[in-house]
Amino acid sequence: MLYGEHGFLTVIIEVLEALFPLLIFFAIFQILYLKYPRLELLKLIRGIMLTAIGMVLFLYGVYNGFLPVGQEIGEILGNFEHKWILMPFGFIMGFLATFAEPAVRVLCYQIEESSSGFIKSNLMIYTLSIGVGVFVAIAMARLVYGIPFQYIIIPGYILAILLLWLSDKDFIAIAFDAGGVATGPMAVTFLMSMAVGVASSIDGRNPVIDGFGLVAMIALAPIIFVMILGVYIRYKGVDTNG
Repeated sequence: MLYGEHGFLTVIIEVLEALFPLLIFFAIFQILYLKYPRLELLKLIRGIMLTAIGMVLFLYGVYNGFLPVGQEIGEILGNFEHKWILMPFGFIMGFLATFAEPAVRVLCYQIEESSSGFIKSNLMIYTLSIGVGVFVAIAMARLVYGIPFQYIIIPGYILAILLLWLSDKDFIAIAFDAGGVATGPMAVTFLMSMAVGVASSIDGRNPVIDGFGLVAMIALAPIIFVMILGVYIRYKGVDTNG
């Protein structure tokens, strides 16, 4: 499909519209300040072209694959007789989506490098994946039992604020960055569409009111779990190299 709401050419236009202002911005700095040599400039242009191609392919796959499939899976799960199965399934999907998130891995590798190996990347990856898995399971419980969103998000942020005073200072800034990174394309495209599908298939649930809010919970999960890890390391003196 070339045309239409999510046709291939439509996606190309969307990507070009997103990248064009950045290219103009870079061109101005190249002329006035950067003045990269020709070889470096050609490498940069090649990188930009590959990025654009990757964004086109990714967004086309998201629009025509992840979003509809995630919503259909959610609708199927929502029609199960035993709704409790949504919670362990949500944990598994939240864990796997975060574990497969490229931005999460980049962040964790940067953390290990910047801390000279003190904070291992695998430790951070599993901490983030488990945290998101737990909160996706809570989100599924919210859909099954009709728990108001504010009953979850407000205590969650209160806990996050309390942990600011208890956690090791090295983990505080990492925690908030991790919250933004965890809400990457895997979570937003697949998990959110799955939640909307579940909400649309359960009687008494509104897809708009109950289906959304998952991304906010996913963003909160790493903040809490990384700072809990920081509390453990601060008070136990754990060596994360071990």
